[in-house]
Amino acid sequence: MIDNISWPTSHEAVRLFHGRGHFFPGYEHITVDWYSPVVLITCFDEPDVGWLEETATALKQGLEERSFSGISVVVQFRCRRGAPFETLIGEASDEMAICEDGLKYRLRLFQNQNTGLFLDMANGRRWVREHAEGKRVLNLFAYTCAFSVAAVAGGAESVLNVDMAKGALSTGRDNHRLNGQALSQVRFEGVDIFRSWGRIRRHGPYDLLICDPPTFQKGSVDIARDYARILRRLDDFMLPGADMLLCLNAQNLDEEFLRSEVSRGCPGAELVAAIPAPEVFREAMPGRGLKVLHYRYWPDQNGLKSSNTE
Repeated sequence: MIDNISWPTSHEAVRLFHGRGHFFPGYEHITVDWYSPVVLITCFDEPDVGWLEETATALKQGLEERSFSGISVVVQFRCRRGAPFETLIGEASDEMAICEDGLKYRLRLFQNQNTGLFLDMANGRRWVREHAEGKRVLNLFAYTCAFSVAAVAGGAESVLNVDMAKGALSTGRDNHRLNGQALSQVRFEGVDIFRSWGRIRRHGPYDLLICDPPTFQKGSVDIARDYARILRRLDDFMLPGADMLLCLNAQNLDEEFLRSEVSRGCPGAELVAAIPAPEVFREAMPGRGLKVLHYRYWPDQNGLKSSNTE
């Protein structure tokens, strides 16, 4: 596996190894991330203990050979109940600030299953930063508001972050503060999106939408069912000609599913481009990894669009 590590060239957060893409037989259960100075190995199946110790040592040595110092290596066992963390080498704090594309984000180890920043979305965040100037941005399923940070850095007029996880939104506030960004232009709504259309509409209209939903959350989201519910509501709060960044990260749902849902829920929308994940996130089976599509919103001109009812 070490021979296939994408070694970092800076202190910015990146994925070093993506076994989940099935390009490396025998390592489908392993990912390795660089959160300088911490290396995080994530195991989705139980690893061999000897292999894990040898790999941790090799990662530390490889980074030191590239002039990085103070290295710690941490493993997360996503295969175990509670997804616990364990420090293999050095010391790692529960909270740290990491950097991506010149922006800072709060990272939490040893606390939650997810650390706070999804590295496969790096190109999407860069796209938002490049297209946000002067825009009123709606960030649905905002999580820790990384898209919002990127949008404000790109000159957005305002951002509304919506997510039912209030703890994640609190981290989002911290992320803005880390970057010296004024919170006066950013709103945080800790509500269930599907029960809060009126509140979303009240702060609109918007000319940039980011929709990055979870695949499934019990009692809240089943994206195979719910994507079209979101798209049918766009007339309520999106301006004609607005940009939409629509994301899907479900292994069992491919890009064609997302295109079909847009055609069904928002038939006037125009596909502009697909935004690929960073190269390290290669997938042996196309369509199983992250899908990000840039659409331009146009209300359906043929009267065929579904009415805004559930």
